[in-house]
Amino acid sequence: MFRRMLNDSIRIGLSNDAFSLRRLSLLSYSQLAHYGSPSYYKLCSISRAAGILAARKKSLKRGFPTREPYAIRPQLTSCYGFKIKNGELEIPTSRGRRSQIPLTKHTQEAVSQPGVTVRSFTLTRTRLSLCIARDAPKIECTSTVGVDRNLYDLAVGNDDQTHHYDLSETVRIAKVTTRIVSSFKRNDARIREVVASKYGRRRFVRTRHVLHNVTKRIIAVAVQQRTAIVLENIEGIRCLYRKGNGQGRKYRGRMNGWSFGEAQRQIEYKARWVGLPVIRLSRRETRGSSVTCPRCGERLQSDKRLNRKLWCQKCRLVMDRDMVAAINLARRGRVRFARSRPPIPLEAKGRAVEAVKENPTPTVISGVDAPKPTPHTASWSNHPVVTPGSS
Repeated sequence: MFRRMLNDSIRIGLSNDAFSLRRLSLLSYSQLAHYGSPSYYKLCSISRAAGILAARKKSLKRGFPTREPYAIRPQLTSCYGFKIKNGELEIPTSRGRRSQIPLTKHTQEAVSQPGVTVRSFTLTRTRLSLCIARDAPKIECTSTVGVDRNLYDLAVGNDDQTHHYDLSETVRIAKVTTRIVSSFKRNDARIREVVASKYGRRRFVRTRHVLHNVTKRIIAVAVQQRTAIVLENIEGIRCLYRKGNGQGRKYRGRMNGWSFGEAQRQIEYKARWVGLPVIRLSRRETRGSSVTCPRCGERLQSDKRLNRKLWCQKCRLVMDRDMVAAINLARRGRVRFARSRPPIPLEAKGRAVEAVKENPTPTVISGVDAPKPTPHTASWSNHPVVTPGSS
């Protein structure tokens, strides 16, 4: 029933060119009245349809060909009416009737942690997914650490220490998967697609597990040392590995299969889960991070005889380019924090409190009391306050 309501909402949105949740709700809710389902399931199906239509509109705007969306697999998504009781998820199925789904021991431990709330659930034939949220206390960091993402490793460090985390296993997994898929020679496009999808999912799961182990260690060390994590912006890097840019076919295949976005996603959500600040530098701030000497600021020189190492003419030193990038990212992240700290109170400047009581400044809540934040709030409210360490 939920799948049929979702498809009806999608059909109504396509016929009326409605992509926003508000307009789609006004058009669809009355037409879903003949379904004998709780009202909040109707609202959730409309919300789900609005998200699908918005993603389709975005793809069309970018020039990607898309088909009309249609839900095939049975599913149920809701953020209302459910509760967890005695190790089971109770969901209403009709008026006065509820169904119980037992939860695993790991899931019960996760949702029973202090500060954890279950926001919504998604149920399919073979899987139950719970969306949980946690109010984690912010960690007051004393320094920053840069993360330089590469194909074979992750370089993490700052002025005090640096470390390499090996990711060569992900390259081996991708190479083995490509060899297995290419070994099937059956002249049937449907079977080839099924086989490629199967081994593609296998590759994704194994790669994600390797990245999970690495990012888990990175977050644990950062929490122990109280260092904020600085990430570089490498969007658009795949444009460097297109046909005709001078690279070989195998080299382009390796680089285009690089899961740099998955590593960033895991680092960000794990850091937010424990309350660790994450700084995302812009492309302008990231520029030249791997070719600038961290000592003198001169441009480093490359040599074919040095494998991923650069040397500085002024300092007369040979340095690993990944470590250089991590150190420079950490420094630029500290500069961002130094610039984004809140303004010094007037009391700290030596002025009397009574001297500023004549013109009190009310507290402005962004989006409620004013359409935009105040100048002081806009400069630092989106970033946690971190005291930069001495360098």
